Amino acid sequence: MAAPATEREGRTFPACRKAGRVKEERSDLDEALATFVEMRPRLMAIAYRLLGSTSEAEDVVQETWLRWQKTDRTVVSNPQALLATMTTRLAINVRNSARRRHETLVDRWAPEAGDAGDDPAAQTERREAVEEAVRLMMARLTPSERAAYVLREAFGYPYRQISERLQVGVANARQLVTRARAHLAADARTVANSATHEPFLHAFLNAAQAGEFADLDEVLAADLAA
Repeated sequence: MAAPATEREGRTFPACRKAGRVKEERSDLDEALATFVEMRPRLMAIAYRLLGSTSEAEDVVQETWLRWQKTDRTVVSNPQALLATMTTRLAINVRNSARRRHETLVDRWAPEAGDAGDDPAAQTERREAVEEAVRLMMARLTPSERAAYVLREAFGYPYRQISERLQVGVANARQLVTRARAHLAADARTVANSATHEPFLHAFLNAAQAGEFADLDEVLAADLAA
């Protein structure tokens, strides 16, 4: 005998509803992606206008996409306006934090940091600044974050090349650099000991001053494999 209609419905409807929800979620994400792709050139223009840096603008737009995915889009009446607002706010945050971030690390270890002319005092000061920056990296960053950050911030590697060297996706390479920036900007004062950071420091200075990357490549590779 066939089960009563109500019993049959009780058995089949939950599965149907689940399948329906999955289909709706997939459709919603596809629509969200289509909206974002259409807006991306405008978002890049907004971020670049505020930051003056293509790489930082790309990071901001990537973060906008990540946040857009998590947004409750059912209550958004104007997706284009919201995406533009999100990008603007993120870019302003990056711009406002740039001075602090650069003062804590990047300006201290740019390639020209190793060149202080013939002034011994200036050379010593430069080296101490770079050494401090390296200690912060060794203490606060994971090997993957450290490798991505060094290649991107110190030597200007494109994200695609970083992703190939680290064997991760381009989006993951961006995220590694973003997380590294956040960790380095934190107020924690932990530092690595000299024995830990000395090989990295020598390899970095050799790459920055002489353009010799073999030692740095070897140190980064060993760091990642550890």
